[in-house]
Amino acid sequence: MKSEADKSKLDFLKDLALELGAAEAKIIPADEIVVENRVVLKCRVGCKEFGKTLMCPPYAPSVDEFRKSLSEYSYALVFKLKSQAEATAEVAKLLSKNENDPSLTEEMKEKIQDFWASWKAEKKELVKKICALEKAAMNRGYTLALGFTTGSCMICDECNLEEKICTHPTEARYSAQAVGINVLQTLENAGMPIPVPFNKTPESFGLVLIT
Repeated sequence: MKSEADKSKLDFLKDLALELGAAEAKIIPADEIVVENRVVLKCRVGCKEFGKTLMCPPYAPSVDEFRKSLSEYSYALVFKLKSQAEATAEVAKLLSKNENDPSLTEEMKEKIQDFWASWKAEKKELVKKICALEKAAMNRGYTLALGFTTGSCMICDECNLEEKICTHPTEARYSAQAVGINVLQTLENAGMPIPVPFNKTPESFGLVLIT
């Protein structure tokens, strides 16, 4: 049975997340993580990275597999970070356009490319933070702590799909969306929502399951 005493023992992890730059961090019961089949369905029809990394569908664990694993955990650290990538209101508006939109000038395209380059660099740092939090939990005796990032994996420029063996297994982590986690609803329920679409500053999400 979950208790406030057990939950408070995990404050060290929340504090570390804040030290690592998280804008907000909370420990929540693992059963408050919202898992839905339609999240992965959206990956299949709405993401151009589908099938391009081993950390995403169809290579990631199925939603049913993840639900079974999730039931074996008691708590989760959820946290979000505000991006430092420059995203003015103008750029935010440009990002909503299709990349083949004929109204996009070369200058506009360059601004979009600059934003995504900064965003990619930050996503790599996010994975490092998640791994650091996971390791801190393991060092406290939570040996099955497991982290998840958000969005597609960006560690490698091209994933080793031919051999289906990750070349960075100690660094790469599954995308939360890839296993069916409704990130927006989970954060909304935790009282730390991410606005979508963003007006200026996008935010990233990280999660660490703790047994």
